[in-house]
Amino acid sequence: MIEEFDVKDLSLAEAGQRRIEWAEQEMPVLRLIRERFEEEKPLAGIRVAACLHVTTETANLMRTLKAGGAEARLCASNPLSTQDDAAAALVARYDVPVFAIKGEDNDTYYRHIHQAIAHKPHLTMDDGADTVGVLHQDRTDLLEGIIGGTEETTTGVIRLRAMAADGVLRYPIVAVNDATTKHFFDNRYGTGQSTIDGLLRATNILLAGKNFVVGGYGWCSRGIALRAKGMGANVIVTEIEPLRALEAVMDGYRVMPMVQAAQVGDIFVTSTGDKNVIDLNHFEVMKDGAIVANSGHFNVEINIPALEKLAVSVHEPRPFIRQYTLPDGRRISLLGEGRLINLAAAEGHPSAVMDMSFANQALCAEYMVQHADELEATVYPVPEVIDKDIAALKLNAMGIEIDVLTPEQARYLASWQEGT
Repeated sequence: MIEEFDVKDLSLAEAGQRRIEWAEQEMPVLRLIRERFEEEKPLAGIRVAACLHVTTETANLMRTLKAGGAEARLCASNPLSTQDDAAAALVARYDVPVFAIKGEDNDTYYRHIHQAIAHKPHLTMDDGADTVGVLHQDRTDLLEGIIGGTEETTTGVIRLRAMAADGVLRYPIVAVNDATTKHFFDNRYGTGQSTIDGLLRATNILLAGKNFVVGGYGWCSRGIALRAKGMGANVIVTEIEPLRALEAVMDGYRVMPMVQAAQVGDIFVTSTGDKNVIDLNHFEVMKDGAIVANSGHFNVEINIPALEKLAVSVHEPRPFIRQYTLPDGRRISLLGEGRLINLAAAEGHPSAVMDMSFANQALCAEYMVQHADELEATVYPVPEVIDKDIAALKLNAMGIEIDVLTPEQARYLASWQEGT
């Protein structure tokens, strides 16, 4: 067994392996890629530092990278998202160095990132761009050997594009998050279902009839709104973008500023990628018993320090719930410390969704290695051919066939002469 790792308890490895194998059953695309990687070894000699949610699905990505010949290390991209049994299994059963413990403090979190990059990676895989940030601020000595990276989440892509715009990004990044087979399915269907799952596991409340406020109307928020509506909630959307706000209206939701929604909402879930979406002025007008959660990458979406300062007492009535009592007696419950509720209180996205997301990660890593000499230090989209190949593999795995253009149809689409 490997010697370098930091996980909670290796005795959890057997349970973790069972769950990793269970998840694999719903990840046929990644399995097909792993089988090809095993034969071709496209990542032979490549060192990978991955800062991702340490889950059973991520474990199957690590297995795929290793099958391709990579020397991969893994740390957590969120202090509360680690599944300790999956981390233990990766170390004890699959010989992958893991540095992640659920509930780790901030210092440990960043120490683990430093341990994950200590082997001088050629590739980085991020979910939030924290590895890129550490490399560009604290370990610039390692940048010379890095050929590229991938980014898994909207928040991270925003940070990386800002770095590229400022001219400080030192190596190319593929925005895996923006692949259609990632953001449409992972964000909409994965986040939609898993957010509701985490919310219900934490609270065991009835959603039907509740005023459910969704912060933002990007792909993640669309999914959350869709699933909350399906559970019978009265969904309210807050937005800053006119087009998205209009889309939410046309999808049948009430749209209003957060300060208005705060007065009538029973449940609040943010998923925007920005900070202080729920702020002091919103807490000041919330109803007694309001529940606040976040499904965006960082907990800054909720101004937790403002809530703590406003409260006169705090207690924890259930796991993953901190209930703050305000001076007038109103109670506001914060779920999962304001971190990703779908991973803090539940298990994250369903494996079938992560199958496509991690297929993108694996194939984009291969693409980076193949095209390292051609890419500049900026943020690139996922090549369309990879996106379509993953979609085709997924359909095939689901036993679904689709039509193919006839030669006549192909000629018609490529011509301009034939009209009405």
